[in-house]
Amino acid sequence: MGKPLVHEQSQVAIGLAAGAAVIASAVAAFLAYNELRRRGKPLRINNQKDSSNVEGALKGKHGKLVSDLLALDQRHLFDGWPDDGAHEASGHQLLQQLQHLDANYNGGLKAYITNAKKLLQDAQAGANAFQGFTPEVPKGKKLTYASEKFEAYEQQGVKAAHGAAFVLVAGGLGERLGYSGIKLALPVDSARGACFLQVYTESILALQQLAQQQKPGCLLPLAIMTSDDTHQRTADLLAEHNHFGAEPSQITLIKQEKVACLVDNEAHLALDPSDRFKLLTKPHGHGDVHSLLHSSGLLQRWRSQGVSHICFFQDTNGLVFRALPAALGVSVAHDFDLNSLAVPRKAKEAIGGIARLTHRDGRSMTVNVEYNQLDPLLRATTHPDGDTNDSSGFSPFPGNINQLVVKADSYAQQLERTGGLIAEFVNPKYADSSRSKFKSPTRLECMMQDYAKELPSEARTGFTVIKEVWAAYSPVKNAPEDARAKVAAGSPSHSATTGELDIYHANCRTLQQLGAQVGEPDQCNFNGLDVELWPRISWSPTFALTLAQLKSKMDGEGLVISKGASLVIEGADVHIRNLRVDGALRIKSHARAHVLIDGLTVSNGGWNWRALNPDKPAKEEEWIRGFKVCRKDTEELTYSEPGDYVVPPKATRIQDNKAKQHAPEQAVQSA
Repeated sequence: MGKPLVHEQSQVAIGLAAGAAVIASAVAAFLAYNELRRRGKPLRINNQKDSSNVEGALKGKHGKLVSDLLALDQRHLFDGWPDDGAHEASGHQLLQQLQHLDANYNGGLKAYITNAKKLLQDAQAGANAFQGFTPEVPKGKKLTYASEKFEAYEQQGVKAAHGAAFVLVAGGLGERLGYSGIKLALPVDSARGACFLQVYTESILALQQLAQQQKPGCLLPLAIMTSDDTHQRTADLLAEHNHFGAEPSQITLIKQEKVACLVDNEAHLALDPSDRFKLLTKPHGHGDVHSLLHSSGLLQRWRSQGVSHICFFQDTNGLVFRALPAALGVSVAHDFDLNSLAVPRKAKEAIGGIARLTHRDGRSMTVNVEYNQLDPLLRATTHPDGDTNDSSGFSPFPGNINQLVVKADSYAQQLERTGGLIAEFVNPKYADSSRSKFKSPTRLECMMQDYAKELPSEARTGFTVIKEVWAAYSPVKNAPEDARAKVAAGSPSHSATTGELDIYHANCRTLQQLGAQVGEPDQCNFNGLDVELWPRISWSPTFALTLAQLKSKMDGEGLVISKGASLVIEGADVHIRNLRVDGALRIKSHARAHVLIDGLTVSNGGWNWRALNPDKPAKEEEWIRGFKVCRKDTEELTYSEPGDYVVPPKATRIQDNKAKQHAPEQAVQSA
């Protein structure tokens, strides 16, 4: 049977249109190439001779893209292509890469290069991005950790959690730390040994269990933004550990693409010095998460499932879920479209400050202002002394830590208007004061928190400050050498060393607030950093995520932890009424095992955090921390079967007096 005539006609029309497009492309390419030849100013990169075979590059399906690049003064990309076809495969590789970059940037490479030229010109001229704006302290909530107000907001967040979704920004490797794996695979602490992705997933599942009291059967979704560097390894980590107990459908990976690097102020694309048929590329920044949520359709799917708020967090802050439920509660209570979780910052500290900016034309926005921009902006407007500490000892402008809570409805509306595109910036490292040459190639970037800049003036924006930094923020960002330099400059080290030790510090301080007796910290030096090593107390989120849960499971006044002791708790239904630990104790129980510790004393050789010997080999996880853990003696209490258990066995009964008088499956285990 013949095809319908209308289809044949459409095919003819398509063919004519395609032919016209090819002709137009060829004409444009020819004119662009001749214009470059007329100008006679070939760009020379890597001291290559001008032996262009641009005509070859213009042929085929990539001709239009090549002509656009020639018109944008990118001829150097095609220098060195011989006429004999010796590098045809390599040339095709470059064209394929250019096509990929063109397809994955809004507006293509033409828009990318055009934007780059403008931003590089502004950077070279030292343009002020906040010209015409006056800063003031924004509206928000400042909470004292473990206070009645904090707990009230935390419980309000728990009640709203059935409508929460989570977004983890995790596109980076651990190379900056001195770790070859993905950062999500790093252990949060050595006592328990759980990696960041496990702790984050367990935290969401623990909140989910609480949320199911409001909405039975609800599942809290998690999206993880990955990159080429981390995508497969993240998927493998999840698969290897059975998604850490989550349903596979709960977790979605969304991968961001890279962008081309730029070699100079004219926005010439940078070729790889080791392969002239390959462009240098780098990540575009975590601001891509917004466009990915929009373009993937994930945001709309979440909304159809009843998601009301979305919580964004970073990849290596092991304390973030101590504060996120309270921040969610603040967002709900005050109907914030955008709520930034923040911490106190000292004036001029190297961390961005959250400020409300009002333009002389009436526009206003509450945004992050980088520390090196905030002080001069204040001096030039309302504060002649610049960024100074107030009576609290901190700057009135809270420190941004890139943890956000957004209202899903207004967020979706905004992304519909913008496509999720975030204002870009460029940060070239200049070779000298002339600002004419770069030390190394740069690229355009965008930041997740700059979503705030896209919001209309009437949007309800604010912040939630946790006054005690130790309770909410200790990221792992810097390698040992960089960490030492940070401390020397008066800033926190934000290293793997402090990232772990701050977990113990936060847990000890929290238990002290509940009335527990906790031994004083040891003064240590790891990786050249003077640090406090508190008793190594670590518990899983399934044991206690919120303060209310911790209070319900632990009688603080009956808990004594000696100096240098270690206590690890894993299990949803473990209750501690009376416990003394002078050594190391690990408790691990089945989800339906009800365990009561009442009158137990543990005394053994325990665990020792020992500084590394620089002359001996160490694992990467140990090297970046500066210590290894020597486990001499451990008392293991393991309950792998459902039931009621009292430790030590005695006349005590649990609730209905039917508790089993069982000793744990394992007693003392010597390492």
